Amino acid sequence: MFDLLVVGDCNPDLLLLGSDVVPEFGQREKLVDTARLLIGGSAAIAACGAARLGLDTAFVGAVGRDLLGTFMLDALADRGIDVSGCGADPERPTGITVALVGGADRAMLTAPGAIPLLTAAAIDRDLLRASRHLHVASFHLLHGLRPGLEALVAESHAAGLTVSLDPQGDPGGGDTALLSRLAAQVDVLFVNEQEDAALDSTGCPLVVVKRGPRGALARTPERTVEAAAPRVEVVDATGAGDSFDAGFLAARLAGEGVAAALALACACGALSTRALGGTDAQATMTEARGAIV
Repeated sequence: MFDLLVVGDCNPDLLLLGSDVVPEFGQREKLVDTARLLIGGSAAIAACGAARLGLDTAFVGAVGRDLLGTFMLDALADRGIDVSGCGADPERPTGITVALVGGADRAMLTAPGAIPLLTAAAIDRDLLRASRHLHVASFHLLHGLRPGLEALVAESHAAGLTVSLDPQGDPGGGDTALLSRLAAQVDVLFVNEQEDAALDSTGCPLVVVKRGPRGALARTPERTVEAAAPRVEVVDATGAGDSFDAGFLAARLAGEGVAAALALACACGALSTRALGGTDAQATMTEARGAIV
């Protein structure tokens, strides 16, 4: 039995870090301080965060049959995540994100590769039925999954799972009408403040709004609760929102209330920023609980 089945993007992040990471065209070469190939993809990072917190976690995503795909699946498996449901396409390369990190800000360039090949039909139903909760991340990148997502949510509920969705940012081409419909169908919707302002989440039983260093709020039809984020020395905020999701879901799956889950999520998100990339500084449950403010 799995506590959590995470479905979504699976691609490495190539992080380029330096004081000046803005490229110059005209065949200009510039030097950066650091380059690291790390686990990437919002869904994959969330799965790693959940496993680090002690949840039995499975992951389904699409990669290419190449070195980057092998890197991702091996890295997830090394963290105790079941990746038996992941498909490797022989024709399409694994997606990759190049993240240019300068100080507290970053810019990202993503080649989707195999990410859009993931479909609802490709998700192993035995794996689905063996899970307590389904979390879908990077809605806007999942072109192949989106047409079957409403039916997948309904099927998950019928099988006794709860469902959460984190759309992440829209690089263009996302289906906002479908997203608004899904908001009323899932059990938990994770958004940032800009998404919350733009999206009609009417009917969603629990909307969780991430506000970065200002913490987060959770909104139900009855009330709104807030939680502060602990202060940490930020090295890189890549994947902080995904670690936040993992913390919130871990608390809810343990039977904790919304306020307690929000506080744990804020701690998990903040602590994940202590190192480069989205996974190297992810907190254990003991660390996260010790950081709650």
